Amino acid sequence: MSQSFRQPDILEIARAEGKVMVENLAERFNVTVQTIRRDLTELANAGKLERVHGGAILPSGVSNILYEERRRLNESAKTAIGRACAAAIPDATSLFLDIGTTTEAVAQALLDHRNLMVVTNNMNVAQTLLANPDCEIVLAGGALRRSDNGLVGHLTARAIENFKFDHAILGCSALDEDGDMLDFDIQEVLVGQTLLKRSREVMLVADHSKFQRSAPVRIGSIRDVDHVFTDVPLPPALAEACATWDTHVHVCPPGD
Repeated sequence: MSQSFRQPDILEIARAEGKVMVENLAERFNVTVQTIRRDLTELANAGKLERVHGGAILPSGVSNILYEERRRLNESAKTAIGRACAAAIPDATSLFLDIGTTTEAVAQALLDHRNLMVVTNNMNVAQTLLANPDCEIVLAGGALRRSDNGLVGHLTARAIENFKFDHAILGCSALDEDGDMLDFDIQEVLVGQTLLKRSREVMLVADHSKFQRSAPVRIGSIRDVDHVFTDVPLPPALAEACATWDTHVHVCPPGD
Protein backbone atom coordinates (compact mmCIF):
# COMPACT_ATOMS: atom_id res chain seq x y z
CA MET A 1 0.00 0.00 0.00
CA SER A 2 1.47 3.35 -0.97
CA GLN A 3 2.07 6.10 1.54
CA SER A 4 -0.63 8.33 0.01
CA PHE A 5 -3.22 5.64 0.74
CA ARG A 6 -1.91 4.73 4.21
CA GLN A 7 -2.05 8.15 5.78
CA PRO A 8 -5.83 8.77 5.39
CA ASP A 9 -6.42 5.31 6.85
CA ILE A 10 -4.09 6.09 9.75
CA LEU A 11 -6.04 9.28 10.43
CA GLU A 12 -9.33 7.37 10.35
CA ILE A 13 -7.99 4.87 12.90
CA ALA A 14 -6.81 7.73 15.12
CA ARG A 15 -10.27 9.35 14.98
CA ALA A 16 -11.96 6.05 15.85
CA GLU A 17 -9.60 4.98 18.64
CA GLY A 18 -8.06 8.22 19.86
CA LYS A 19 -4.52 6.89 19.46
CA VAL A 20 -2.42 4.88 17.01
CA MET A 21 0.63 2.76 17.85
CA VAL A 22 3.60 2.24 15.53
CA GLU A 23 3.86 -1.53 15.93
CA ASN A 24 0.13 -2.11 15.47
CA LEU A 25 0.08 0.01 12.31
CA ALA A 26 3.15 -1.73 10.89
CA GLU A 27 1.44 -5.09 11.34
CA ARG A 28 -1.87 -3.82 9.97
CA PHE A 29 -0.33 -2.37 6.79
CA ASN A 30 2.41 -4.99 6.47
CA VAL A 31 5.23 -2.43 6.39
CA THR A 32 8.22 -1.72 8.60
CA VAL A 33 8.01 0.30 11.79
CA GLN A 34 10.40 2.81 10.22
CA THR A 35 7.90 3.37 7.41
CA ILE A 36 5.09 3.98 9.88
CA ARG A 37 7.27 6.36 11.88
CA ARG A 38 7.84 8.39 8.73
CA ASP A 39 4.08 8.44 8.07
CA LEU A 40 3.36 9.65 11.59
CA THR A 41 6.09 12.28 11.41
CA GLU A 42 4.66 13.64 8.16
CA LEU A 43 1.14 13.68 9.60
CA ALA A 44 2.45 15.45 12.71
CA ASN A 45 4.32 18.01 10.61
CA ALA A 46 1.05 18.68 8.78
CA GLY A 47 -0.71 19.26 12.12
CA LYS A 48 -3.01 16.26 11.70
CA LEU A 49 -1.54 14.13 14.50
CA GLU A 50 0.56 14.69 17.60
CA ARG A 51 3.47 12.32 18.24
CA VAL A 52 3.66 10.50 21.59
CA HIS A 53 5.89 7.69 22.80
CA GLY A 54 5.28 4.67 20.59
CA GLY A 55 2.69 6.28 18.34
CA ALA A 56 0.50 9.35 17.86
CA ILE A 57 -2.76 10.90 19.04
CA LEU A 58 -5.20 13.42 17.68
CA PRO A 59 -3.73 16.88 18.12
CA SER A 60 -4.52 18.94 21.19
CA GLY A 61 -4.47 22.70 21.32
CA VAL A 62 -6.83 25.56 21.93
CA SER A 63 -9.79 24.25 19.91
CA ASN A 64 -11.77 21.05 20.22
CA ILE A 65 -12.22 18.26 17.68
CA LEU A 66 -15.26 18.76 15.43
CA TYR A 67 -18.47 17.54 17.06
CA GLU A 68 -19.25 14.76 14.56
CA GLU A 69 -15.70 13.41 14.93
CA ARG A 70 -16.07 13.49 18.74
CA ARG A 71 -19.36 11.59 18.45
CA ARG A 72 -17.66 8.77 16.50
CA LEU A 73 -14.56 8.68 18.71
CA ASN A 74 -14.58 5.64 21.05
CA GLU A 75 -18.31 5.19 20.52
CA SER A 76 -18.50 1.73 22.11
CA ALA A 77 -16.59 2.96 25.17
CA LYS A 78 -18.99 5.87 25.58
CA THR A 79 -21.95 3.50 25.35
CA ALA A 80 -20.49 1.32 28.14
CA ILE A 81 -19.74 4.37 30.28
CA GLY A 82 -23.23 5.75 29.70
CA ARG A 83 -24.89 2.52 30.76
CA ALA A 84 -22.76 2.18 33.90
CA CYS A 85 -23.39 5.77 34.94
CA ALA A 86 -27.14 5.51 34.31
CA ALA A 87 -27.26 2.32 36.37
CA ALA A 88 -25.91 4.30 39.34
CA ILE A 89 -28.73 6.86 39.08
CA PRO A 90 -31.92 5.87 40.90
CA ASP A 91 -35.48 6.57 39.81
CA ALA A 92 -37.28 9.58 41.27
CA THR A 93 -34.31 11.92 41.29
CA SER A 94 -33.13 15.24 39.89
CA LEU A 95 -30.02 15.53 37.78
CA PHE A 96 -28.11 17.77 35.44
CA LEU A 97 -26.65 16.46 32.19
CA ASP A 98 -23.77 18.48 30.78
CA ILE A 99 -22.63 19.10 27.20
CA GLY A 100 -20.72 16.22 25.61
CA THR A 101 -21.05 13.08 23.55
CA THR A 102 -20.52 10.86 26.61
CA THR A 103 -23.26 12.61 28.57
CA GLU A 104 -25.47 12.00 25.54
CA ALA A 105 -24.72 8.28 25.95
CA VAL A 106 -25.89 8.58 29.56
CA ALA A 107 -29.14 10.18 28.37
CA GLN A 108 -29.72 7.29 25.97
CA ALA A 109 -29.29 4.86 28.87
CA LEU A 110 -31.84 6.76 31.00
CA LEU A 111 -34.81 6.12 28.74
CA ASP A 112 -36.29 3.44 31.03
CA HIS A 113 -35.83 5.42 34.26
CA ARG A 114 -38.95 6.63 36.05
CA ASN A 115 -39.90 9.95 37.60
CA LEU A 116 -36.82 11.93 36.61
CA MET A 117 -36.32 15.66 36.44
CA VAL A 118 -33.43 16.40 34.08
CA VAL A 119 -31.99 19.86 33.65
CA THR A 120 -29.57 20.20 30.76
CA ASN A 121 -27.73 22.72 28.63
CA ASN A 122 -27.37 20.08 25.89
CA MET A 123 -30.16 20.22 23.33
CA ASN A 124 -29.14 16.80 22.01
CA VAL A 125 -29.74 15.35 25.48
CA ALA A 126 -33.16 17.02 25.64
CA GLN A 127 -34.08 15.60 22.24
CA THR A 128 -33.02 12.09 23.30
CA LEU A 129 -34.97 12.22 26.57
CA LEU A 130 -38.19 13.15 24.78
CA ALA A 131 -38.54 9.40 24.25
CA ASN A 132 -38.93 8.93 28.02
CA PRO A 133 -42.48 10.06 28.92
CA ASP A 134 -41.67 9.82 32.64
CA CYS A 135 -38.92 12.42 32.47
CA GLU A 136 -39.44 16.15 33.04
CA ILE A 137 -36.96 18.09 30.90
CA VAL A 138 -35.76 21.61 31.73
CA LEU A 139 -33.40 23.50 29.41
CA ALA A 140 -30.90 25.79 31.12
CA GLY A 141 -31.07 28.67 28.67
CA GLY A 142 -28.07 30.58 27.41
CA ALA A 143 -26.15 31.36 24.25
CA LEU A 144 -26.50 28.58 21.67
CA ARG A 145 -23.19 27.13 20.51
CA ARG A 146 -24.09 25.98 17.03
CA SER A 147 -21.18 23.54 16.73
CA ASP A 148 -22.75 21.04 19.17
CA ASN A 149 -26.19 22.41 20.20
CA GLY A 150 -24.89 23.37 23.64
CA LEU A 151 -26.15 26.29 25.74
CA VAL A 152 -23.33 28.14 27.48
CA GLY A 153 -22.36 31.30 29.29
CA HIS A 154 -23.52 33.44 32.21
CA LEU A 155 -27.24 32.98 31.50
CA THR A 156 -26.84 29.20 31.69
CA ALA A 157 -24.82 29.44 34.90
CA ARG A 158 -27.44 31.73 36.46
CA ALA A 159 -30.21 29.28 35.54
CA ILE A 160 -28.29 26.45 37.23
CA GLU A 161 -27.97 28.50 40.42
CA ASN A 162 -31.75 28.13 40.90
CA PHE A 163 -31.36 24.38 41.51
CA LYS A 164 -29.78 21.93 43.93
CA PHE A 165 -29.34 18.69 41.98
CA ASP A 166 -29.21 15.21 43.43
CA HIS A 167 -26.72 14.28 40.71
CA ALA A 168 -24.67 16.16 38.10
CA ILE A 169 -23.21 14.30 35.13
CA LEU A 170 -20.16 16.14 33.81
CA GLY A 171 -17.95 15.66 30.80
CA CYS A 172 -14.64 17.28 29.94
CA SER A 173 -12.35 17.63 26.93
CA ALA A 174 -9.19 16.49 28.72
CA LEU A 175 -7.95 15.13 32.05
CA ASP A 176 -4.53 16.22 33.22
CA GLU A 177 -2.22 13.81 35.02
CA ASP A 178 -2.76 15.74 38.28
CA GLY A 179 -6.53 15.21 38.06
CA ASP A 180 -7.52 18.60 36.68
CA MET A 181 -10.57 18.54 34.38
CA LEU A 182 -9.95 20.73 31.33
CA ASP A 183 -11.94 22.22 28.49
CA PHE A 184 -11.58 24.57 25.52
CA ASP A 185 -14.46 27.01 26.00
CA ILE A 186 -14.36 29.46 28.91
CA GLN A 187 -18.15 29.89 28.64
CA GLU A 188 -18.69 26.14 29.05
CA VAL A 189 -16.23 25.94 31.93
CA LEU A 190 -18.28 28.53 33.82
CA VAL A 191 -21.23 26.14 33.69
CA GLY A 192 -19.15 23.21 34.97
CA GLN A 193 -17.76 25.23 37.85
CA THR A 194 -21.27 26.27 38.87
CA LEU A 195 -22.45 22.66 38.77
CA LEU A 196 -19.72 21.57 41.18
CA LYS A 197 -21.27 23.92 43.75
CA ARG A 198 -24.92 23.09 43.07
CA SER A 199 -24.94 19.27 43.16
CA ARG A 200 -25.05 16.78 45.99
CA GLU A 201 -23.23 14.13 43.97
CA VAL A 202 -21.02 14.74 40.93
CA MET A 203 -20.24 12.06 38.34
CA LEU A 204 -17.56 12.54 35.69
CA VAL A 205 -17.88 10.53 32.48
CA ALA A 206 -14.68 10.36 30.42
CA ASP A 207 -13.28 7.75 28.05
CA HIS A 208 -9.55 6.99 27.85
CA SER A 209 -8.86 9.47 25.04
CA LYS A 210 -9.32 12.31 27.55
CA PHE A 211 -6.11 11.17 29.31
CA GLN A 212 -4.20 11.61 26.05
CA ARG A 213 -5.29 15.18 25.30
CA SER A 214 -4.80 18.65 26.69
CA ALA A 215 -6.99 21.75 26.83
CA PRO A 216 -6.30 25.26 28.14
CA VAL A 217 -9.12 26.01 30.61
CA ARG A 218 -9.53 24.39 34.04
CA ILE A 219 -13.00 23.32 35.21
CA GLY A 220 -11.85 21.91 38.55
CA SER A 221 -10.27 18.80 40.00
CA ILE A 222 -11.63 15.29 40.22
CA ARG A 223 -10.88 15.77 43.91
CA ASP A 224 -14.28 17.52 43.84
CA VAL A 225 -15.99 14.62 42.00
CA ASP A 226 -17.70 11.71 43.76
CA HIS A 227 -17.55 9.17 40.92
CA VAL A 228 -15.49 8.77 37.75
CA PHE A 229 -16.79 6.46 35.01
CA THR A 230 -14.22 5.50 32.39
CA ASP A 231 -13.35 2.56 30.14
CA VAL A 232 -9.75 1.84 31.21
CA PRO A 233 -7.95 2.04 34.58
CA LEU A 234 -6.61 5.45 35.50
CA PRO A 235 -2.84 6.05 35.47
CA PRO A 236 -1.47 4.60 38.76
CA ALA A 237 -0.57 7.94 40.35
CA LEU A 238 -3.99 9.40 39.59
CA ALA A 239 -5.78 6.25 40.79
CA GLU A 240 -3.87 6.53 44.07
CA ALA A 241 -4.82 10.19 44.37
CA CYS A 242 -8.50 9.36 43.78
CA ALA A 243 -8.39 6.84 46.62
CA THR A 244 -6.96 9.55 48.87
CA TRP A 245 -9.66 12.00 47.76
CA ASP A 246 -12.45 9.42 48.21
CA THR A 247 -13.29 9.73 44.51
CA HIS A 248 -14.71 6.37 43.39
CA VAL A 249 -13.45 5.14 40.03
CA HIS A 250 -15.64 2.79 37.95
CA VAL A 251 -13.93 1.05 35.02
CA CYS A 252 -16.49 -0.13 32.49
CA PRO A 253 -14.84 -1.46 29.31
CA PRO A 254 -16.90 -2.01 26.15
CA GLY A 255 -18.59 -5.38 26.04
CA ASP A 256 -18.99 -5.72 29.83
